Amino acid sequence: MTVLNVAIVGSGIIGANHAEAIARHPRLRVAALVDSRLDVAEALAAKLGGEPACHLTLAEALAAQHIDLVAICTPSGLHVEAAEQTLRAGAHLLVEKPLDTDLAKARAFAKVAAEAEARGLVCGVVSQHRFDPAMAAVHRAVREGRLGRITSAVVSMPWWRDQAYYDSADWRGTWAFDGGGAVANQGIHLVDQMLALLGRPDEVYARTALVCHEGIEVEDLAVATIRFTSGALAVLHATTGAHPGLPVRLALHGTAGSAVLHDDQLEYCSPALDDAVPQEERFGAPKPADGFVTGHLRQYDDLVEAIDTGRPPGVRVEDGLLALALVRSVYVSATLHRPVDFGQVLDGAYDNVTVTTQE
Repeated sequence: MTVLNVAIVGSGIIGANHAEAIARHPRLRVAALVDSRLDVAEALAAKLGGEPACHLTLAEALAAQHIDLVAICTPSGLHVEAAEQTLRAGAHLLVEKPLDTDLAKARAFAKVAAEAEARGLVCGVVSQHRFDPAMAAVHRAVREGRLGRITSAVVSMPWWRDQAYYDSADWRGTWAFDGGGAVANQGIHLVDQMLALLGRPDEVYARTALVCHEGIEVEDLAVATIRFTSGALAVLHATTGAHPGLPVRLALHGTAGSAVLHDDQLEYCSPALDDAVPQEERFGAPKPADGFVTGHLRQYDDLVEAIDTGRPPGVRVEDGLLALALVRSVYVSATLHRPVDFGQVLDGAYDNVTVTTQE
């Protein structure tokens, strides 16, 4: 099987995580690193043995050698431009979450991605927790109807980010480049899991607040109630102001059973999932120190298989668009102090609303 050349755009923390995952994959090779600061790219290249070529722009990397796949790990507000450039060059695409900060841009890009998929390109959005064995097993149980009709869910992310985190880069905590705070940046994985397990939302009612950080534009606390097309109701809680930081918890309830994911592990499921979840992925088992890289590696496994077989990847651009629209719905509702229709947000009816963080 051929080895695929990968260009990573953005050589910061997330780019380095992708580089480590790619280095572990037998079918992938980090061929190029792109960063607006060449010294940052060169430092990451040195950790990889000095093999990747370093470039200031994606255009340079694409012109210098054949690139099969581009992984975009820039600040969120720069995702779509690089993604469009990738597809024009005929390379496969993996975009870090969220798809972008601007729903209108993401909506337009989704059409570009659909056309690229029709030409045989694979276009994925990072949501590595969909590939956690526990999450995959619960998702399968939902699809098979083993939990009955899903009636409700409670999802909580009580995380902590100190002030130094936001002070570490001037783009952090901004609407333009972060796209939001606890929901858009950290909580996007939970949003995606909710969509995977409960389907399409109908209505969102939310409040946001900035409770314990300074010098940022976005929220560090959000609470929302969401009504889904199925009739299920869910509560979403996301914060970066819960010292010292506790694990994510997702509880899913149906007419024939319930499941609880705690810290990405299976804490409870009735009816039992038997051996669908390995013991090391069940609650209480020690979590591997390299779990963050392992999650991305699982998504790269899925992406390579999609490229080989021509099937869609496990998380497509349209999935990323729905997740971004749900995040936007939270912010629009909080700004307007009333429930909003998810479909109208998705279709652009609220594109002219300038979202704000409520004090």
